[in-house]
Amino acid sequence: MSLMITDECINCDVCEPECPNGAISQGEEIYVIDPNLCTECVGHFDEPQCQQVCPVDCIPLDPGNEESHDQLYAKYERIMAVEG
Repeated sequence: MSLMITDECINCDVCEPECPNGAISQGEEIYVIDPNLCTECVGHFDEPQCQQVCPVDCIPLDPGNEESHDQLYAKYERIMAVEG
């Protein structure tokens, strides 16, 4: 499952640089996460880095984008193949 940013976001900008896949960007009002790029840091870290640094705890799992660990790892491999 990818992550999402809720409207509790305070636009503090600490999450964006932590994302190893570049999935986080500034949206119209708050930061947003591209579910096509979010792997919950699978392949990079043991825990999602954006959740670790968020001061307001506004980055939950996105129930609209459920994925298994294997699916997240396969997405990570696709992203790394394109970047590599």
